[in-house]
Amino acid sequence: MILFRYLTREVLLTMSAVAGILLLVIMGSRFIRYFSDAAEGDIPVTMLGSLMMFHLPGFMELILPLSFFLGIMLAYGQLYMNSEITVMVACGMSPTRLLKVTLLPASVVAVLVGVCSLWLTPYGALQTETALEEQRSRLDVSVLAPGRFQEFGGGRTAYIGSFSSDGTEMQDVLVHEQNQQDDEGTHDFVTRAASGYQETRLETGSRFLVLNDGERYGVTPGEQSAERLTFERYTLRLGLSRDRQELDSLEYATTPALWNNPSSRAQAQFQWRAGLPLMVFVLALMAQPLSRVNPRQGRFGKLLPAVFLYVAYLSMLLAVVDAIGSGTWPTTLGVWPVHGLFLGLGLLMLWRSQRKGMR
Repeated sequence: MILFRYLTREVLLTMSAVAGILLLVIMGSRFIRYFSDAAEGDIPVTMLGSLMMFHLPGFMELILPLSFFLGIMLAYGQLYMNSEITVMVACGMSPTRLLKVTLLPASVVAVLVGVCSLWLTPYGALQTETALEEQRSRLDVSVLAPGRFQEFGGGRTAYIGSFSSDGTEMQDVLVHEQNQQDDEGTHDFVTRAASGYQETRLETGSRFLVLNDGERYGVTPGEQSAERLTFERYTLRLGLSRDRQELDSLEYATTPALWNNPSSRAQAQFQWRAGLPLMVFVLALMAQPLSRVNPRQGRFGKLLPAVFLYVAYLSMLLAVVDAIGSGTWPTTLGVWPVHGLFLGLGLLMLWRSQRKGMR
């Protein structure tokens, strides 16, 4: 029991360190992407935290198998370098028992990956797309910040002095429309209003900016004259609402719904989700013989080949999933031949390692 706790602690601590570094890199890259969108006015800054949280399960389902794979290699590699494995063998620790010790934490990691892949990831993807779709369905000026000149699509630049407490009404609105064309030619229009609000006509899907108590100036480039229009209420058409993306995509479907869906795309998505927990055990099987190093080689000697092996495994899975979805690969076979191939490779590596002995 003491030996089991020691080995499990070494593997899980190393796995946690690797997972933390990978998660920091991936989450940082995605955060920069969303922050850039927020800076351009595509999404509000207040959505960044929730979007990152919704993406977390999707990152973890891929990070955990890789970090566990590398955690076994680094932890056991250190034990080989310190000759601790040699002492364990002298005390009666067989390769089969060491494999059993390895598979116990692998079961915990597989459960975590299964929870992410089968439930949390589709739920997070659905919530992410729902939040982004709600933002897309709102009017373009909803992402503008008060006190700044900002573009909001269609060659328009707007300035808003302030928003009301509930954010529905704008004060001191200025809108510049560049190179707008009508029957008389090309004009630039500047519209100023004391207040305004946004609305969408549900029957047509058209979006409008409704301005109150203001003036509208039309200027033709190259001419000294200008047109002036005063109004109590002016409606500025922003355009049609963006096409809403279908949220019933298989990526967002629940796992039971995929199981009951006989289509090839649904089965490909289901087998991808169900195969990720199995991937943890296959990687653990391959990690034990790969972790065997001598002191001169160093525990990082086989790290690069191990990463290539993981990339090949994941790439083949993704290729087969795409082939199943397109109908070029039979659904009955599915992704299981890929898992079987690497399972056989892991057993072969383990057998060769045991033949050499755990010196």
